[in-house]
Amino acid sequence: MMYLLDTHTFLWFINDDDALSVPAKTLIEDPENIIYLSAASLWEIAIKVSLGKLEVPSPFTEFITEQLRENYIAFLAIEIEHIGRVVTLPFHHRDPFDRLLIAQALREDLPIISRDEIFDAYTVKRHW
Repeated sequence: MMYLLDTHTFLWFINDDDALSVPAKTLIEDPENIIYLSAASLWEIAIKVSLGKLEVPSPFTEFITEQLRENYIAFLAIEIEHIGRVVTLPFHHRDPFDRLLIAQALREDLPIISRDEIFDAYTVKRHW
């Protein structure tokens, strides 16, 4: 099965944070699953790092590249179709990063691994 990670899910997973649910961690660690991280999440992380709201232990590009490789996480680029899907989303949620993740999940038919219950207002499949 294929899954898309929410930004917080990725950060909690790589930091072995107890906030990550056991079922979510199990899905991510299952070698049968293909796990994706969106460019939108990387953009969100980069903004938080640049604002000093988040620290990474090495230069951003090096750190992210290493984490994706070590954890067998695939990169999901932002395509025009994803952005077009954002246009059609109802405004249950106003966070632009989350809206793009929802659009990608819907367009690519990917369940999303997220604690964020507002995603349930859309037709996206959410696991936690």
